[in-house]
Amino acid sequence: MTPTASDVAALTELLGREPRGAFEIVVRNESGAPVVIRNAPLLDDGTPMPTRYWLVDRVLGARVARIESAGGVRAAEAAVDPAELARAHDRYAAERDAALPVAYPGPRPHGGVGGTRRGVKCLHAHYAWHLAGGDDPVGRWVADRLSEEAGA
Repeated sequence: MTPTASDVAALTELLGREPRGAFEIVVRNESGAPVVIRNAPLLDDGTPMPTRYWLVDRVLGARVARIESAGGVRAAEAAVDPAELARAHDRYAAERDAALPVAYPGPRPHGGVGGTRRGVKCLHAHYAWHLAGGDDPVGRWVADRLSEEAGA
């Protein structure tokens, strides 16, 4: 994960601070700006980073926040198959954990999407993983809501 200096500058501007760990931009918009980053499982100081995929695009982030504020977390959790969601959490955690150094002795990230083991914690994290190609039923649900919003 070696971002360019311009990638670091773009992410610093989006976050309002310098990134605290290794990352790579895995989804860009049509102008090349970061949309989704994939974080290393550990920050530079060794702190576990459970959020592997992070939606950093401000416009999409605001749109997803509107869905969340209208009860989207509960609605998404009620709409998706709990077994399918559990499998998604397991896949997400397995991918993140596979990126840890071999025989890493320190504290490890936990949970699945957004750091939770079950249910839905953050629509942004699910949607970010979906945009990056993850098989996430909640991410698909968010994409459908955003499509409906755009078509309205």
